Parts: sequence; structure tokens; C-alpha cells
Amino acid sequence: MDYSVRAVRADEWQQIRELRLAALQDPVAHLAFLETYEVAAERPDSFWQERAAGAAEDGPGAVRQFVAEAPDGRWAGTVSVLVERAGTETFFDDVPDVEQTHVVGVFVRDEARGTGVIDALFEAAAEWSWSLTEPRIERVRLYVHAENVRAQAVYRRLGYVPTGEPVALHGSEVANELEHELLRPV
Repeated sequence: MDYSVRAVRADEWQQIRELRLAALQDPVAHLAFLETYEVAAERPDSFWQERAAGAAEDGPGAVRQFVAEAPDGRWAGTVSVLVERAGTETFFDDVPDVEQTHVVGVFVRDEARGTGVIDALFEAAAEWSWSLTEPRIERVRLYVHAENVRAQAVYRRLGYVPTGEPVALHGSEVANELEHELLRPV
């Protein structure tokens, strides 16, 4: 793999915006993301600047975004990780029983698929999760759409297992997302 994986920096908001817009144009974006290209494209620069600062390597610590960067500087993929505190309502309207992180915003450009980029991104996400001491993370979770079989296969290969917990997101009455988890190594 000719890519390096690292946390984003606060000044990289334009690259974050470009990669997110590319992700939202993916043919399965409607299954993988909670916003549309049109909504994201209309967001002001200040939104992207705040997003970058909040997810950066020197940010406040509740979110971290990782990117896979090619030797020429082009970003090939990304994942973001949200810290979710036990007993506290999450962005997804649930209350976890344990300290955990939640992988979101997973995307790899077509030309980088099958090169190991997704493995390296998920390794960085898990390593960062396990490195946290306050809180000490007990599991990493993610949601995947029931119809997104490509993503489900990748997550299983990476060690994530279905919890059997169906999830309905943001006002939907249909539970069409499936929760997967990776437990802290012993």
C-alpha cells in the first residue's frame, strides 16, 4: 500500500470538503450517509472549518477523522470516529451502556479499493479508540445499511460482528441499519 494514514489537521478543511462531496456522489451514498450531496455542497466554508478543527489531531478529542494520503498528496479515503459516553445520549438517539467509539463517514475512492486502504483506516480508528484513557473505550461500533452487502462483508473481514441490533435512523420507522461491533482486545 502506497498510502499513509493519519489524522486530519485543522487547516485541511478544503480537502475534507472535497472528499466528503466525492463520497456523497458514490452510487451507494444513499445507503451509507445521512446527508445528500446537495445539502453538503451548500454548506458554508465556516461549517467545514469547524468540522476540520473538531476532528483534527490536535482537536478537543471527542471526534477524530483519519485519511489515507497518496504519495502525491491526494486523499484516497477516510473514516471518522466519535466518542460515545456510557449513560449519555448519542447523536444517534441511543444511550450506550459502555464507553465506546462509533465509526462513521467511511469512504474509499474507487481507484484505492482493494489496495488495503480500508484496512489501514480501520486500524487507525481502532488504535486511536484503544489509546483513549478517559474514557477507556470498551468497544467500537458502526452502523451499516441492511442492503449494503459490500460494506458488511468488509466490516466482517475486519473483525466487526453483527450485534443483532437493528437500528432506525433519524425519524425513520424502518430499522434498516444493522449495528456491528469490535470489542476491546483482552
